Amino acid sequence: MIDLLKIAKTEADGGDLEEIFNNIYSQTDLRPNGYPEALVWEGGNHDSNIKPIAHSLTDAFALIGTVAAIDVLGLPFYALPMWSQIRHDKKLAPLSWFGNMPITSIKWSTAGDAYVKDPDGTKVVVMGKSGNAPLRTQAGVYCNVRPYGPITVVRCMPCLPYSQDKIVFNVDEASGVIHSEMNTPGIQMAYAAKLFLKMVNDTKKLGRVAFKPTQAMEDGINAGILTWLLEGTNFSIGRKWAVNAYNEHKENIDKIIALLPQNFKEGMSEWSGQIEQHIADTNYGLLLWDLIDHRDCIILATDLDGDRLTDLLADVSDPLRYFGSKILSKVGSKAHMDYLWNEMGYTTGNGRDMTSVMHRMDGPPIHEQTLGSADAMLLRLLDGDESVGGTKKPYDPRIHFVLIRDAYIDANPDNKELKKWLDDVLNKFDSIYAGDRPGFVEGYKKLKSVITPWNN
Repeated sequence: MIDLLKIAKTEADGGDLEEIFNNIYSQTDLRPNGYPEALVWEGGNHDSNIKPIAHSLTDAFALIGTVAAIDVLGLPFYALPMWSQIRHDKKLAPLSWFGNMPITSIKWSTAGDAYVKDPDGTKVVVMGKSGNAPLRTQAGVYCNVRPYGPITVVRCMPCLPYSQDKIVFNVDEASGVIHSEMNTPGIQMAYAAKLFLKMVNDTKKLGRVAFKPTQAMEDGINAGILTWLLEGTNFSIGRKWAVNAYNEHKENIDKIIALLPQNFKEGMSEWSGQIEQHIADTNYGLLLWDLIDHRDCIILATDLDGDRLTDLLADVSDPLRYFGSKILSKVGSKAHMDYLWNEMGYTTGNGRDMTSVMHRMDGPPIHEQTLGSADAMLLRLLDGDESVGGTKKPYDPRIHFVLIRDAYIDANPDNKELKKWLDDVLNKFDSIYAGDRPGFVEGYKKLKSVITPWNN
């Protein structure tokens, strides 16, 4: 058994986590591309035909939850240090290490307001805050994909459409960066738009676009790139923007096109599907109707609007259920809204189960998840009363097993035996956590007792 409380206390006290993990795992010769100095551990059973994945060891339950899950499973893995203090001490270098691992990876979003020790001993907010933006830049991330219920959001990163000042607006010929008040990487936008069209082609789901091409200068470029990509394909366009954004911004868009691989549009002449071109704001209302009507659709959005879309998607189901329960009460029905929600085929919960996959221009994807109240829950664990006198539920580590399952299946898509085993693991997990949720350490011990590690 791994002493999870010792790890949590060491983190809380600002102790030496690196020493702890050197005693638990072995350092490995595998290094991220371009970073020979990186610290990488390995664990699990590497004597199998399973392609390993890489874990980021971040903070709070993202740290000890990951350590517990990978110990229970025994699958081969690599792990890199990403907790707040080591990110700060090494001036964000661990973000570059993790972002350039040449294998499928799992990254937990970390606390943005974490306090760490500066070299002079004072407490300061961690450098880079959550680390999300520098990680994406270092890893070459161009978008993340968030499927939830019938809605899938393709969110270009970073791609922030703000500028309305033509005088300061230009595209750098060497980098393709769209520069004004913000810096939007045009190359990444092209990759995100192509992935969006490929997903519409492959799934035949309805494609919607969330841009503001007539209001924000960057979105004029974004819309122009998409318009250029659609030329010569078999896609049908329903609602159209009032302007042809490629013609309007041709000189700047051609600078970006010149930096793309020459075969970038190869094979796209056969792609087809239905595309609706919207002004970004209208997508919020349309998303609600799509959710209510079970309409499968894929939305392409910039980072700014994509964030608003996924937040709304995560938050909307609870108020919809609440409104439904008020209607049931008004008409005197004895039915329970939560049961009706499931009976009517709705699968969205409250957003905590929303998955996210970040795509890189070079290398396999990074599976991403955010832990909302993990810091506060960890303090309860360290205080010795997770349930706060029975008023709270202990931490639920199911998301760790779900995320790990998704990543291993992504890295090993043809291994049916592995998928069957991982599904069985989830069933065993649910049998333990179905009733009163056990405490975190107690649950870890129970999982260890009923789940046989991979190939053991």
